[in-house]
Amino acid sequence: MSEKKILTKDCEIKDLLLKANYIPFEKLKSKSVFITGGTGLVGSAFTKLLLAANEEFRLDVKIYLLVRSTAKAEQIFGKQERLYYISGDLDHLPEMDFDVDFILHSASPTASKYFAEHPVETVKIAVGGTIRLLDLAKEKGTESFVYLSSMEVYGERLEEEPVSESEILLTQPLRVRSCYPQSKLLCENLCVDYFEEYQLSTKIVRLAQTFGPGIPMDDNRVFAQFARAAINSTDIVLQTPGTTKQCYVYTLDAALAILAVMLLGAPGEAYNAANPATYCSIKEMAEMVAQKIARNAISVQINIDADAAKKYPPTHKWNLSADKLLALGWKPTKNLEEMYSKLVDYLK
Repeated sequence: MSEKKILTKDCEIKDLLLKANYIPFEKLKSKSVFITGGTGLVGSAFTKLLLAANEEFRLDVKIYLLVRSTAKAEQIFGKQERLYYISGDLDHLPEMDFDVDFILHSASPTASKYFAEHPVETVKIAVGGTIRLLDLAKEKGTESFVYLSSMEVYGERLEEEPVSESEILLTQPLRVRSCYPQSKLLCENLCVDYFEEYQLSTKIVRLAQTFGPGIPMDDNRVFAQFARAAINSTDIVLQTPGTTKQCYVYTLDAALAILAVMLLGAPGEAYNAANPATYCSIKEMAEMVAQKIARNAISVQINIDADAAKKYPPTHKWNLSADKLLALGWKPTKNLEEMYSKLVDYLK
């Protein structure tokens, strides 16, 4: 499969753009957008969305992607007008002799296994990279800086009620796996600090687990494992009881949420990006995949991993309220079954 179709069909993106009449695309006219993590799942979707908006609305937006590998970026996007690859990483930001009107900081490790095996690097990448980007935004007079955070910042929450952005955030610092949510929390605080001290327009998107077309075949997150099980007609084996409950969001819906916050969100504020209708337990999601995606050809089994506590977050209930984001005009377009159908079609 050509990686130039890594996200989804162009017609789907165009359709979503035309329905997103709440987004003031004119604010992007002749502007520049700098993106980290542009070859990752969410960063790629956001980049693809901007490229389509450029074409559809004649925006003349310049899109700059910070990439370690230009070859990998060209595999995904090819060579396109108004798309520029900037070689570097968060540890070594290159000199940039161009305006930076908007920034999306979406670069981050996402694998639980990486967090468990490299907790120090997880924190260093998150905090050090975010400080360097915030300083860049301050230097360039950036209009809007969006930091991509995670629902994991809500910590060991066990209540079923929807959680809003103003809830108290509790994570356990004396647990190695907490390196990820703790570093996300510190980066969120840095965004607020730069807003208060330097009047930098920083905004935070707390993203639910996001998936859809574009994930690599070897992705090891649970949703990818479930999709591969359905494709290969193999039973789903859970390494935990699967009692954790959380929300999900479709890749392109997440990209639209980020754009809405970038152009309409309030500085110094956080916004949950999730489809509340997808809220379910890991076990319930596995059973849905077995029944509806695999058409009852597979079953769900539980085989507890002795090291699960190191690899995965503790049991939690992340029932994210999206009311704040919905108030900007955004709304999700895909439910959980539709997300899996899109993902399975792509992986096949």
